[in-house]
Amino acid sequence: MEDDQRRQLGAFLRARREALNPGLAGLASHGRRRTPGLRREEVAMLSGISTTWYTWLEQAREIALSPAALARLAAGLRLTPAERAYLFELTRRHDPAPRGSKAVGDAAPAELAAVMQVTTAASYLLDPLWCARAWNDAAARLFAPWFDSGERCLLRFVFLNPAARDFTWDWENRARRLIAEFRADTARDPEDAGTRALVAALTRESPAFGQFWREQAVLAREGGTRKFVHPKDGVVSYEQVTLVPAAHTGWKMVILLGPAG
Repeated sequence: MEDDQRRQLGAFLRARREALNPGLAGLASHGRRRTPGLRREEVAMLSGISTTWYTWLEQAREIALSPAALARLAAGLRLTPAERAYLFELTRRHDPAPRGSKAVGDAAPAELAAVMQVTTAASYLLDPLWCARAWNDAAARLFAPWFDSGERCLLRFVFLNPAARDFTWDWENRARRLIAEFRADTARDPEDAGTRALVAALTRESPAFGQFWREQAVLAREGGTRKFVHPKDGVVSYEQVTLVPAAHTGWKMVILLGPAG
């Protein structure tokens, strides 16, 4: 860590320590405390780390920071999810806490579904396993081959439904890109059981998916021009924009602007 990062970390830890109520931390408060919040030795005890190591952290000294020790410190300080994420971002470490399996069938967050319904452009909402959980009327018309199929997972539709090859312009290139974008998503939680099950199933059921997955390509979901061969409207072209909600980072709102000329 750079000097400025260490100073920011020390200031953050001290602020969180001083803001933590001893009673809420499970510590009895006997007598008058000279400092607000917890003492350094109390934080060290709650976190299962040495008082010296914690003191050096607050003093911005150059010491080793393991993800496991930071996780114990986050628990000891009773950090909120946002504070915990900030701690690991600031120290450039990967949070070892499992996020839990992404559940197929999770309902769309109500606020995201509401936003989509007031959007006039064709829009749909993808969950962390890239299953469509909500869409507006414009999207229902544009993506009729997908939504009318009954298959909600975008990857399963693209690779297992023959209609996808007729509907998607330049299917092979788009399918390769989808896999590369999905692989980029998996880096956030590579051990997720739901993701691993989806990849394993598609590898068994689709030779094309297996081939493209083994290519190890990684791309950001950048949007851009998307062309489709619509069963009623013929060839149509749109500009795709993908938004990631701040409070639901595993979800994506996909918006198709157009038709483009």
